[in-house]
Amino acid sequence: MKLYDLSQPLNQESIYWPGYPPFEVKYIKRKPEHGVNAQYIMTSNHMGTHLDAPKHFVTNGMTVDEVPLEWLYNDGVVVDLSEEMGELGIYTPEMIESKVEVKKGDTLILNTGWAKYAEHSPNSNEEKYIHLHPGAHPDMVDWLIEKEIKIWGVDCVSTDHPLNLPVGRFLGNGALEQGKKVRKLAIDKFGADKINELFPDQDYQLTHNKLFPHNCMHVENMGGDLTHPDIQNKRMKIGIFPWKFKDGEAAFCRAIAFLEE
Repeated sequence: MKLYDLSQPLNQESIYWPGYPPFEVKYIKRKPEHGVNAQYIMTSNHMGTHLDAPKHFVTNGMTVDEVPLEWLYNDGVVVDLSEEMGELGIYTPEMIESKVEVKKGDTLILNTGWAKYAEHSPNSNEEKYIHLHPGAHPDMVDWLIEKEIKIWGVDCVSTDHPLNLPVGRFLGNGALEQGKKVRKLAIDKFGADKINELFPDQDYQLTHNKLFPHNCMHVENMGGDLTHPDIQNKRMKIGIFPWKFKDGEAAFCRAIAFLEE
């Protein structure tokens, strides 16, 4: 069996969600003075490779420590959509199923190719990573529920499309106007007549609001070996390993693919 790390590195340089505090780390003890090195961190949960539990959007929802272990180590697939995805791309169930069979209850991991713009990558581009990443087509919601998928993951800052997020709706209003700029790019890409159909007002944070009540949760900011050719469009065991965060709405995690040789 060969293991593949599907996680991004995490430290104070890592990209963080707009409006959330960044990752902070400092030494509180150093070996020359104290005989030991010890660090202190302060951070939000929503940066780096992390698992969003239903509690993130559902007040009485399942928390990180309540996620069943069999959901965290499970049969699953890695799906390569990198050729189909570009700036503000939309992925659909049809795209996924054209690549590999997705069975009921699988863990589903999508390689959109966007991790190359994350921090710690030679091609890092923070604005592109946050403003222009691919996202889910509305059809993904019913499909994921029908497939009884409990955990799915993407190599983007969010599973939702920027036009269903603050990024494409109101980020920078009255100042830098990033939201308006992203929306204009989307109109240029899809056409003004399609925007309201693809991104209606009620679909704000679509996959978060509509999937968490069904205990369908997701991992964001995946990366590492996710683009490795040996794991594309294949079935394997997939592990999503967050720390046992009591009452946690999200948690950093190490994501690993286990491929039989």
